Amino acid sequence: MMMPSQDVYPTRTQHSAGILARQDPVVYAHEATPAVQLDDAQRAAYQENGFLLMPALFNAQEVAYLFDAMQTMRAVFSNAGRKEVIAEPGSGEVRSIFNVHRLNDVFANLVRDPRVLNVAREILGSEVYIHQSRINYKPGFTGKEFYWHSDFETWHSEDGMPAMRALSCSILLTDNSVSNGPLLLIPGSHHHYVSCTGETPDENYKTSLKRQDVGVPEQILLRQLADTGGITACAGRAGSVVFFDCNTMHGSNGNITPYPRSNVFFVYNSIVNQLDAPRGGLTPRPEFIAAREGIAALSPLPLALD
Repeated sequence: MMMPSQDVYPTRTQHSAGILARQDPVVYAHEATPAVQLDDAQRAAYQENGFLLMPALFNAQEVAYLFDAMQTMRAVFSNAGRKEVIAEPGSGEVRSIFNVHRLNDVFANLVRDPRVLNVAREILGSEVYIHQSRINYKPGFTGKEFYWHSDFETWHSEDGMPAMRALSCSILLTDNSVSNGPLLLIPGSHHHYVSCTGETPDENYKTSLKRQDVGVPEQILLRQLADTGGITACAGRAGSVVFFDCNTMHGSNGNITPYPRSNVFFVYNSIVNQLDAPRGGLTPRPEFIAAREGIAALSPLPLALD
């Protein structure tokens, strides 16, 4: 009888808190000749730091078009009682809308734009699909923080993602300044897997998308990572794009400025890294959070401004 292989990324047990070595590549070898989007310096920076900020990838006209689509979605969905809409704790304003690439034709087109899709294909070394998509609005004055976390720790535990072969793409649709709650990342943290303690309750997503209490790294481990790598605020003008590894430790402060910080967020996963069963016998999270159905490789299609 064959014994099940040991999970190299254990987490959410009473004794699992710690820092483990990453077992997967960061930039994968290509299985086929990809459309090269990055230069050697950009690939090296992503490999070393776990993220890459590309300024002005989208022009002002494109940003205006995408911004209008984002605002329309908020107006249409905010009072519709949709499960894909997550409200800010306290204020009730729209915090996030999930599954936007399936709910809106503009964002269905955007996920295939070669400027972002080909970066994902190049770094992950394979064809890719969308594991998750969302718009993060973070309104002015009331936008709450996102606490430090590794996405992969959640996706591995709650979604059954096997390996670190996914990346996130955050397209800035407003200016992200150092004061309105930009994405914060710990350079080099992606080389280490931070496991967490605590049992995951079923349907944890119903609370964790507003405030994360499970899968939160211990402060002493966060301090160790930050002392080694520092903290980078990914501030940039609208139209810039941040790509970051699924295991890069990140978070953001609250936004008490008058200026919203709104980004559209795509998670590209390798087509060979599709989800298994969640760890610990959990019920799989809903399709609008973690895609399992109708998986197909994305083909490039330039953004069309209707």
